[in-house]
Amino acid sequence: MTLQPLLQASPVVQVHAAAAIAALVLGALKFGLRRGGARHRIAGRIWVGLMALVALSSFGISGLRQIGPFSWIHGLSVFTLGALVLAVVCARQRRIAAHRWAMIGLYLGALVITGLFTLLPGRIMGHVVLG
Repeated sequence: MTLQPLLQASPVVQVHAAAAIAALVLGALKFGLRRGGARHRIAGRIWVGLMALVALSSFGISGLRQIGPFSWIHGLSVFTLGALVLAVVCARQRRIAAHRWAMIGLYLGALVITGLFTLLPGRIMGHVVLG
């Protein structure tokens, strides 16, 4: 494992990766917090901010060009931003089950599964983790 490929990447890639890693760690820790408490809400706000940063910063990354400067990942970013808004609205409306499933889905789909795709050969995080 070496951080060199990430350190040589553009600043937007570095911000994107740092926010994604922070969201992955905070999300895992957040699952252990008591639901609905002050710590849960504060951690949730930070997590939503990190996820929004991950999604928005992806638009500055165009390594996989499929439709102009965009790829299927950018579609996931649009979906992620919409799902974040939906999840927050559900929490504010006390639709807790919908909020919970939206957040779990975002964590697993937008971070874990998508994160695994970053480990493919030729991708920066693949070089970082796998050499």
